[in-house]
Amino acid sequence: MLQKRASKERGHFTADWLNSYHTFSFSEYYDPNHMHFRDLRVINEDRVKPGGGFPLHPHRDMEIISLVLSGALKHEDSFGHSEVIEAGGVQLISAGEGIRHSEYNPSQEEEVHFLQIWFFPEEKGLEPGYQFASFDLWNGERLTPIANREGRNGALTIHQDAAIDFLTLPSSGRFEKPLVAGRYAWVQVVKGEVDVNSVTLQAGDGLAVSEESGIVLSSTAGSELLVFDLA
Repeated sequence: MLQKRASKERGHFTADWLNSYHTFSFSEYYDPNHMHFRDLRVINEDRVKPGGGFPLHPHRDMEIISLVLSGALKHEDSFGHSEVIEAGGVQLISAGEGIRHSEYNPSQEEEVHFLQIWFFPEEKGLEPGYQFASFDLWNGERLTPIANREGRNGALTIHQDAAIDFLTLPSSGRFEKPLVAGRYAWVQVVKGEVDVNSVTLQAGDGLAVSEESGIVLSSTAGSELLVFDLA
């Protein structure tokens, strides 16, 4: 079963410093039909203007991933971590029993464009943790592991039976991903256009994949996308 989540149907929030799209219910945007998909709770696409950002705020019992697509994002938290995350950088916060952090655009000239992704953790009350890695996401046609349960192939380690891979496909590129029985997938298009099992997706579109033996991704134009493997 394939269920498309069109970009134009997402929740949308704007402020003088923020332009944000929400794939699932988030903050003041509520849609009972789009609360989460399996253990994937949030996919927010954020653009923050120069000097803007989210002040110090709390989280708990959530795995929070920030992937910077362009510009830079400054992170600071209550455990003393401080990081400037540039394009291709990925930050993973295991909020666990509680953490406070801020995120803002340190540039006075350039907008930052990033995705924030949340997962429900396997268990509550974990010790909070912080990870960071920088990936060469745009180096040709390939799949780059971003996060998974085992931290395999250089990925960050997430406290959930899930995996996120970043895929770049050139025009007419093709990629096949088998799905083990009982597994699910979500495809989120970052850039370009791609067909997934004959469903056409464009930038900002998502696709929930259930009860399929696999997915075939064919790029009709140079594409960038995230592929989620979920329990």
